[in-house]
This record gives sequence, structure tokens and C-alpha cells, in this order.
Amino acid sequence: MIKGTVLKGVGGLYTVELDEEYQEKREITLRARGAFRHEKLVLLTGDRVEVEPLADGSFFCKSIIERKNSLIRPPLANLDIIFVAIPCKKPMPSFEIIDKMISIAEHNKIEPVILITKSDLEFDFAKEMYNIYKNSGFDVFITSSENKEGVDDFRNYLKNLTINNAPICAFAGVSGAGKSTFMNAIFPSLELETGDLSRKIERGKNTTRHTELFPLSKLLGSEHKGYLADTPGFSLLDFERFDFFDLEDLIYTFREFKSSCGKCKYTKCSHTKEEGCDVIARVKRGEIEKTRHQSYVALYDILKKKPTWKK
Repeated sequence: MIKGTVLKGVGGLYTVELDEEYQEKREITLRARGAFRHEKLVLLTGDRVEVEPLADGSFFCKSIIERKNSLIRPPLANLDIIFVAIPCKKPMPSFEIIDKMISIAEHNKIEPVILITKSDLEFDFAKEMYNIYKNSGFDVFITSSENKEGVDDFRNYLKNLTINNAPICAFAGVSGAGKSTFMNAIFPSLELETGDLSRKIERGKNTTRHTELFPLSKLLGSEHKGYLADTPGFSLLDFERFDFFDLEDLIYTFREFKSSCGKCKYTKCSHTKEEGCDVIARVKRGEIEKTRHQSYVALYDILKKKPTWKK
């Protein structure tokens, strides 16, 4: 069976990069089979698919391989890594919004990597943010597109990440976080401009927007694998719509809390205020960051009020 990855879909026509070359072809175009419409299946950028060649030399998509996850906006499947851009200033970040995004990513098996941007504006705060998320178990980078701080370190990180693995990556963060500017510093050939790609890869302000994967081999070198979603990112509000979870799942989306499971005084501990709670004890000892626990409590209150029919 021939397998591949959907790079983009425009007007019902999909571009697929095959895992291996087939009759001197590595990229093919095809349409989804008609049965997909009856089954209410929609091919997404990032989908892993099984394709079959036809006698006339064309291809058709036989099936969609089970997805790891899928996003509503941008429409994207099988995202592996999300680079969460957090500005030090302009706009000031909200820990609750950041941690909500991280929790949703964790729940959907997407690895969050933290990019603290605009460090030239408030370096002391950048360092404070770095310590919070590094101590919570995340890879963190302090960056500034203005003075190029962190650009080389991040590029090398991405290169090492994509030698033996083939992740699908995307940037996300609030508007004004500096996603586009930082991506330009990392990948000058993309020439991103205010959220739109340049004419260099046939995208501009007046063209139809679509989600497209750009092979990292073309950005970092032929030995590198994986893909970058060509959009400079999507907002936190967009992401909040994506597959929110239930109250009982919450603790498992805070990675530094997991070791406390089963260690609290009460079996049904909410980890918000109970006496004998191991999480709270670790917060007091400085083993868990206060801002992270505050975000947990805020999300707990949101999920506690969530109607059962919306779950």
C-alpha cells in the first residue's frame, strides 16, 4: 500500500507527499473518493493517507489513517509540536490563557515548546517566565527578533529535532506576540508578512487562504524531516475551541502535577484547596510554580461549571 501525507487541499484537489518515490513521483495530486462525502469524512492538511494508482496514471485516496488529533481552525491533522509564543510585553501575557492552551495541547498529545518573545523589551520578566516553564518541565527559549537572541539556539533545536523524526509543527500565540517576525528570523526564505505568505510560494493578501505544510527539508536542509504549517500561527482564541476536555482529565494536562496522583489525603482531592493535598504541599515547597497552580484552579472552576451535555 502506498502511503503519504496531505500537504494542502484547494477546491477538492489535494497534494500528497508520498513516503517513498513511486514511478519517479514524490508529490501527487488527487481527489478524495466519493464515499468520503457519504461518510462525512473530510481530508485535512496533515492527514496520513493510503493511496492507490489508477490505470490512467492518476491516484485516488483509498483511506485516511487514524488521526492523532485534528484542529478546527486552521484545519490541520496530526499536529506533533506547537511553538507557543509568549510576549514579554506589548501585549502583556496572561498565565491563565497560556496554561489553558498548554493543557489543551497536552490533552491532545501535542508537545508544547515555549518561545518567550520580545525579550529586548523586558528581559527580567523574560527570565522569570523562562524559570516558570522550565521548572514545569518544558523546553523553553528566550528570544528577540530585534536583537536575534535565541534565534540560533532555536534553529539548532529544530534541526536536531528533525534529523530522525518527522514532526508536524505550528506556531501559535496571541495577536502581536511576534510569531511572524520570529519565523522570518528562523526561515528567511518564507518571507512572512503580517500573516500572509509572499509571492515566493504563491500566497498573498488577495489569494484564497488554505492551510499548507511546508517540508522542513526545504527550510533546514535535505537531511531534515517533518513539516511546518505555513501560517505564522493561530490565536489562542482559535485554539480554545479545539476539543476541550472533562474535569477528571485536568490534572493529567499539568505534567508536573502527575506525580502527586494517589498521594493526597483524600481520594477525590480536587487539588485546589484541600488539607493534605500533595499538589498544594509541593506548591508551598516551591516544587510547583504558583502561577501554574493558579491556572489549574481557574481551569478547574471552568470545567466544574461545564454542562454535561457539552462534554
